[in-house]
Amino acid sequence: MNAKNLSERLRLVASFAEQGTVLADIGSDHAYLPCWLIQKGQISRAIAGEVVKGPFESAKRNVAKEGLTDKVVVRLANGLQAIHPDDGVETVTIAGMGGSLIASILENDADKLKGVKRIIVQPNIHAMAIRVWAVSNSWKVSNEAILKEDHKIYEVLVLQRGDQSYTPEELLMGPILLQERSAVFQDKWQGELNEISRVISVLTQSAQSEEAKAKRKQLSATKDMIERVLKS
Repeated sequence: MNAKNLSERLRLVASFAEQGTVLADIGSDHAYLPCWLIQKGQISRAIAGEVVKGPFESAKRNVAKEGLTDKVVVRLANGLQAIHPDDGVETVTIAGMGGSLIASILENDADKLKGVKRIIVQPNIHAMAIRVWAVSNSWKVSNEAILKEDHKIYEVLVLQRGDQSYTPEELLMGPILLQERSAVFQDKWQGELNEISRVISVLTQSAQSEEAKAKRKQLSATKDMIERVLKS
């Protein structure tokens, strides 16, 4: 993968960026996503934020190599601190992290989202944490997608401003993904169901501490929910 040939996962993230938007890619790694979007003429300018020195230097080299230093600004910063007030950022992308980490990044510097209209995230796990954050912060899920690449399943969530409530099933599995119920969606949740069943079995056979009992009860409720959805 490089700035001219994105992975299918990142192409899916890119597909939700609106034409002409100013984008901040947080945890940009090599800055492939913003460079690709600029080269396609899909966005006008970009900030590539990276907290780790090595990827930050790599991002700077890649932006220079692609001749995009006038269009993509690379900053060494923690999370949304890469965004400055005069950047005019309208869209934020965060891809390739856990959902809980993404939610904490959005929470920790929420003031940086003041002018942002759209958030596009691709959590590797625990997408529910992002939906819970959205509900608590007056954002709603406007779109979702799911794909399988290299034997791994990825979800992409698009958030826009607005108040919305969701059922427990929608928070866990995604309100739009739940409606569409694609083959990849079914595959993902059958795999989750199998793993939850395995953990419940282990907890049942282990010492019955109060913590283990509480965990088993929680997992059993989640298991029942997933089974209802897959059977309906």
